[in-house]
Amino acid sequence: MTSLNKRSKVQREQKSVRDLKIGEKGVICCLTDPEMSLKLLEMGCIPGEEVKLNSRAPLGDPITIIVNDYTLSLRLDEAATIKLKA
Repeated sequence: MTSLNKRSKVQREQKSVRDLKIGEKGVICCLTDPEMSLKLLEMGCIPGEEVKLNSRAPLGDPITIIVNDYTLSLRLDEAATIKLKA
């Protein structure tokens, strides 16, 4: 397997905020969407910060997360761009 294939496989398997269960925590690794990154950084989603999934709407979207003692509401597609450390 080439290193490019290994890297893309790791990216697919890397957990995101979208994958968390209610009450589960993770540490932000990186943000994958360049357009969304600035918005998320301004809201406190900074690499190295701990994030906790607080709740999900009845139909699953949106979700609320806690970062730096702030509660943020995100759509699932936004949450999927926040990758977590393994």
